Amino acid sequence: MDHQIDNAKLAFAYLRPACVLLTREPTVGNVERLSTQLRHVNDGTLQQLQDYVLFPLRFVLKIPGPKQDGLVQALTEAMAYILENTCVQCWQTLRDLLSELCLCLCSPTDPGKPAPASEELKTAVLRCLDALLHAAYGDVVFKLFEPTMLPGLGAAISLLLALGEQEKSRTVQAAALKCLQALTLQCDCSLDHVSVGQFERRTLGSTMASFLPGITIAVSRVITGDMRHGHAVTVRAIKVWFKTVALVMADDQLQDAGGEEKPPSELGRVGELVVQRTPDWVRNTAGRLALLLKNIISCTSAHQHWRVRLEMVNLSHHLLANCKSSLGECVGLLLEALVGAVNDTETTVRVRCEAALMEVGRRCQNSDGNNLAFTDVLSENLHSLATSLPRLMRTSDDQRKMFVLNVFLGYLKILGPQVISVLNSAAHLQRVTKALMQVLELDVTDVRIVEERSSILTEETEVGHHRAHALRKHFLYFTDERIFAVVKEICRMLGYYGNVYLLVDHLMDVFKESSVYRKQAAMVLNEVITGAAGIGVTGCQKRQAVPSQEDLKLAVESIIEEYTSLSHWHLSTRISEESESGEQEQLSQSSLLSISNGFEGKGNPFQAVRKSSTIHELNSNIWQICVQLEGMGCFAHALGMDFRLILMTSLYPVLEKAGDETLLISQAALNAMWDISQACGYASLKELINENADYLLNNVSLNLQRLGVNPQAPRVLTTMFSHSDSSLLPLVGDIVQDVLLALDMSYDETSPLFCTVLHSLMKALARWFPSGVRITNKNTGSKKVCEQDQLNLQQFILDYHRQKELAEGIGAEEDMGTENPEIPPMMDPDEDMAGLDVKAELPAHVAIAKEVMERCVHLLSDPRLRLRLKVLEVLELCVCVLSEQENELLPMAHRCWPALLLRLTADDPLAVLQAFKVLCTLGETSRDFLRNRVSKEVLPKLTASLSKQAPVSARTSPVYSHTLAYKLQLAVLQGLGSLCLRLDLGDMDLDAVTEACLPYLSCRQPPQLQEACLSVFRHLIEMDPDAFWFTLNELYCPTSYSPPHPDLQRVELSGMGLQRNEYTDNVLKLLEDFSLPQDTSSTDGPSPNCPSQAETGTLN
Repeated sequence: MDHQIDNAKLAFAYLRPACVLLTREPTVGNVERLSTQLRHVNDGTLQQLQDYVLFPLRFVLKIPGPKQDGLVQALTEAMAYILENTCVQCWQTLRDLLSELCLCLCSPTDPGKPAPASEELKTAVLRCLDALLHAAYGDVVFKLFEPTMLPGLGAAISLLLALGEQEKSRTVQAAALKCLQALTLQCDCSLDHVSVGQFERRTLGSTMASFLPGITIAVSRVITGDMRHGHAVTVRAIKVWFKTVALVMADDQLQDAGGEEKPPSELGRVGELVVQRTPDWVRNTAGRLALLLKNIISCTSAHQHWRVRLEMVNLSHHLLANCKSSLGECVGLLLEALVGAVNDTETTVRVRCEAALMEVGRRCQNSDGNNLAFTDVLSENLHSLATSLPRLMRTSDDQRKMFVLNVFLGYLKILGPQVISVLNSAAHLQRVTKALMQVLELDVTDVRIVEERSSILTEETEVGHHRAHALRKHFLYFTDERIFAVVKEICRMLGYYGNVYLLVDHLMDVFKESSVYRKQAAMVLNEVITGAAGIGVTGCQKRQAVPSQEDLKLAVESIIEEYTSLSHWHLSTRISEESESGEQEQLSQSSLLSISNGFEGKGNPFQAVRKSSTIHELNSNIWQICVQLEGMGCFAHALGMDFRLILMTSLYPVLEKAGDETLLISQAALNAMWDISQACGYASLKELINENADYLLNNVSLNLQRLGVNPQAPRVLTTMFSHSDSSLLPLVGDIVQDVLLALDMSYDETSPLFCTVLHSLMKALARWFPSGVRITNKNTGSKKVCEQDQLNLQQFILDYHRQKELAEGIGAEEDMGTENPEIPPMMDPDEDMAGLDVKAELPAHVAIAKEVMERCVHLLSDPRLRLRLKVLEVLELCVCVLSEQENELLPMAHRCWPALLLRLTADDPLAVLQAFKVLCTLGETSRDFLRNRVSKEVLPKLTASLSKQAPVSARTSPVYSHTLAYKLQLAVLQGLGSLCLRLDLGDMDLDAVTEACLPYLSCRQPPQLQEACLSVFRHLIEMDPDAFWFTLNELYCPTSYSPPHPDLQRVELSGMGLQRNEYTDNVLKLLEDFSLPQDTSSTDGPSPNCPSQAETGTLN
């Protein structure tokens, strides 16, 4: 208000008429009139007139008989305003007002139950009651807790508990619980409160002990009841519960058990309500509270709302701080609730929990007997939890598992440096490690693990230089990734606080002794070393002894030595060679026929092949290697730059696994390489390999000499080629020669492995030395010739003659290095030899490509399909590398042509596909060389098979697109047009191609085959647009052409006047590509482009 009355006499005169009127006429309007006038009086003056203004309000409340809810609500709101702005200094006023307000809430027929009043009335009365308890002076309010007040206090508490538990309104529930909190002088609102001393708190606790069972039971039902009442009610109920318990069971009040005074005899039956807090009573009460606490924790530890979880942290911390001795049976439960929130998703809860854990942990580090006993409790709880952990992981849901593991982690954080003492106990160490072994058991039943291959991995990482996808482990007893994150943090915490040598020795014993626990032991070892280095641990206390870098290095070296031993590193991870050969035989016997047979057969499904090892064993071995590779990365991060000192023993095995055929292993190795390069200060994998190439290549060279003992050596080369650059080429020249020599010596045994190396080598050369020359088409070439100032006709004829001889196989084996066939003049012998040396010298990558291509000639006829496919890929890369060295490429192309022709015409469809790709690549660089050969030997087979298969594909279902025959049709159509254009085939060949491809313009063909056929005709149109315009119009002509003069004959095409047919749509698409003038005499809609008038006249 702008102006308030501050004179008591004036205020009395101002308020007296309203008070008198209300006494005479108790109506809502009169109450509101008095309430309005009260707001015109300041607080000091209102304090002096408190009893006077309260009298009419209390008088109306005490009038016998039923009253309207609106009147009672208005009265209590007016009283609440007075009490919120004044202080209650009279004990009688406090006692009477408390009784009168409680009567407003009671049922008239059953005073022990709340009245069936409106929500607004109950809220107003509870607000007034809360204001009364806040307005009472200290010496007045403490009289509420005298023994004589036990019956009245008990009635008020029972009423508030009934409202808090039974009321459906959240507002009323929360207000009732807040009043109960204020009644016990535990309110935490922002208003001023009575200061409670030690003596008063003891009196308060002794009085509230009489009501502790009722309060804790009723409030626990509120906490664990219906979740729909909202988090605010639950939070308030938790506060009431633990603050009441802490008030009664505080250790400082119960230290002197005999200090409780007996109730005076004059109390009579009221004295029976007084509780003596004797040791027996404390023990029995703690047992009952433990039951309630267990129920509360189970319902709230994973509550949806973070404020409830935060309040549970406050509960645990408050009771552990104030009632640790009296609530001995509850300490384990309280610790469980506290540490269960250590990894909460909400930052506020997590930070509060970590602070509470740090405080509790510091207390248990003291040397007094109680804290030693507290440490014993923690260690016993840890042992008990470790014992029950496997069972809980098998039977609980993921949410419960998460909570239990967080409790485990919390125990370690509370124990802190005491963990080292706990783990010195053999029983504790074995129990903890056994629990971790069982929790981390992997699921190795997925057949995809052993089936997935890594052929694409190097392609994905060559350009982007990115880390491979993170490996997702599938565990037997849980699926949530957050659970695995907590388990890893537990392992790191053990490494951080524990004795590194003790843990490593114990886990290495488990690793060696049991194949069942080997993967789990490796996972724990990796995280223990990470934790010992202080990586990935948060909210930890200072440890007693920090392991030195030398200690870590020695531990890492011993683990790596065990990891890379022959029995643990070179495990069986794939189906045996016998089963592979069996599969190859079945593949070769299948009815997927080659182009020469029209590939119209229907293949039978493959029969299952026998495997020398079970899928489970292979999967287990794969994951074992992956975990060990992850360990390499963990160790690198743990040692940092010091890991460079052990690169010579650790990098080679990792590169070996990066070239593994199993996808998971190669991904894990690639990730380990990235971890090593980052930890050792290398900017990329390329730098890592180049900086250490000397010793890597030395090891490869030595191992290639003992290939039977070290069959994995070529894989190291594969990895190096995939992730390095051209600076590596001078170092690998001798190694490449060793590989080629080894391949020459043992084609049958090692050719698949060496072909993988050659493939990666040629892929690297194609990447390091990209070809900058592309063969242009005929038109572009003629334009360039016309632009030349002078045409060397003699050189042109000589080159043409030379190309023609090569195409006919004449002189192909001779040295093609001489560009000018003329006989050079006589020279000095020394100069001649020097000139020959210069001419014979080839770039290193060209020389390597030439030698590799020579090996491909022999391997193209290998009976193993997989090997032939790989050799064809290598051959294609060789052609790309040699594309700028025509004099070297053409003789090699001549040598490999017979074997390539067999792959094109008489091989498995998979090989035909790959061989056709090689043919297209070769066509880009050897146009004249291939023209006659393709025309005579390849094109007839291609066109015949396309013609034969066209009716089949036109009447098949959508499933046909998944067959090998369809894929071969598609590949041939996609490459045939560009091949014809590059080779500049003659008219007869183009007619054959046209005849074979026309059926694929039908709308009945699969859409992709139609698109591929359109691409063929677009290439053919570039070669001879006029001829193919007439060809298409003979198939379907949407326009009739009128001659420009009556003397000229009318043009008649076979496609004129036809109805729309299956070819119409695709023909129209192709006719739109002609950029010729249109004729305006169209009769069937929009006219497509047509030839010029001069061309039309010539038809006549």
